Formats: sequence, structure tokens, C-alpha cells
Amino acid sequence: MALSLAIITYNEEENIVRLLDAVADLADEIIIVDSFSTDKTKEICTQKYPQVRFFEKKFNGYGEQKNHALALCSHEWVLFLDADEVPNEDLKKNIQKIVSSDQPEYNIYKAKFNNHLGIHLIRFGGWGNVCRERLFKKEYAKYSDDKVHESLITNQKSGLMKGKIDHYTYKSIHHHVSKINKYSDMMAEKMFEKGKKINRFKIIVSPMFEFTKVFIFKLGFLDGFPGFYVAKTMSYYTFLKYIKLREKIRLREIQLNTAK
Repeated sequence: MALSLAIITYNEEENIVRLLDAVADLADEIIIVDSFSTDKTKEICTQKYPQVRFFEKKFNGYGEQKNHALALCSHEWVLFLDADEVPNEDLKKNIQKIVSSDQPEYNIYKAKFNNHLGIHLIRFGGWGNVCRERLFKKEYAKYSDDKVHESLITNQKSGLMKGKIDHYTYKSIHHHVSKINKYSDMMAEKMFEKGKKINRFKIIVSPMFEFTKVFIFKLGFLDGFPGFYVAKTMSYYTFLKYIKLREKIRLREIQLNTAK
């Protein structure tokens, strides 16, 4: 049975080769939906890999973009990966076994993650022992329409595959901080659209609680200084998404009062 690999990309020239080289012998077709990258992502994908079908679409949110890629997949089984994720050999063998089976045990499968921060493997702080749905039959799942932190929607039970995905999250502090800024923008917009309220107390206290949760309760301190860094940046992300939400609410109030 054939397998479609789906990926959404934007300026992934530093990651996409590593992923495509790893899965070239696994997927029968590779669907890439790109958000008009300004680097060499398109050139790399279309010139070297014959299985790739490359599409471009304006980015309106992760959920919408992933569902568009999913609709373009022509095979029953879909493996959905991010450009900075690479399945190891054990996982690839398990995927092949599942896809080629006449009666697989599940229609949805999760994979375990090894989350890397630069040269560091992060084992605690909520980054270790992470499992996410990555392999599924197309007819049984779709993604939520959330702009950020989208989820796979399904009524099926999921199995856990053998092997792991190496997730190379951020290549530098600059890259990490820029992503935090981007994701906090999108999360604030998501909360604003849903009518979420915020107050100063939560803006002040939530980042401190997030740091304590990640560094102490989720044992981030066992990762040493990288664990401290993860806890501090998660705290910063929490602060940013709430202060940006407050800014959006205040701007709307000003606009409404001006219009009166």
C-alpha cells in the first residue's frame, strides 16, 4: 500500500534536505505546501527529489495549511511531518510494516519524539516523552482550523509506533526568539478572536507559574542550563501572548470609543 508524506514549509532550506534525504525511500509521493519561501526551499524540493509535488499557498494559519496539504495527498495512508522532524530507522521500518499490512491494528498512530535544542537533547521540562499523531489514514482525520497549536481531529483510538522522530527545534537563540515572537502573535490573535479576556494579575503571575511548572514540577532542572533556558523562554512566551492579547483588547476599546 502506498504512502503520502505531507509537509508544510516556509524558508526551510536548512532543514528540508535532511528530512527529504531521510524519507526518500519511504514515501511514494511527497506533498509540500509552501508559503512562498524567499530562500532556496522551492529550488531544493523541485530539482532533486522526483517524488515531490510542490504547491504554494498563502499562509493563513497552521490548521488551514495542513488541511490543504492533506487534501492534496492521493494515498490512503498519510505521514505528516514538519520540516525539522526526521524519523529514525526503527520508526521508518515500523511505518513500512503498518502501511503494508492488510489489517493494521489502528488507523491513527503516534510517534515518540527526541526534542533537540541546538546541540542539546532536552529530556525534561515537558519536552521529554512527547508523543504526537503523525501517521494516519486520510479518511479518519483532519486538522483543527486553529492558526497555531492546531490538533488532529479524529474519533479513532491511536497506537504508538516503535522508533522515534528527531525534532531539531531551533538552530540558534535568535531563531528561537523569532519563533516565540511569531507564535505569540498568532496565539494572541487566536485568543482575541475567541473573545478571551485578560487582566494584569494574570499577565504578571502566569509567566512566573509557567517557569516554576517547567523548571521544577516538570523537572527541567535535570537538563541543567538548557533546562533553565527552556523554562525562561516558555515563561517569556506566556508573557508575550497575554500582553499582546491585552494590547489587542485595548486597541479595540479605543476604536469603539472613537466611533461613538
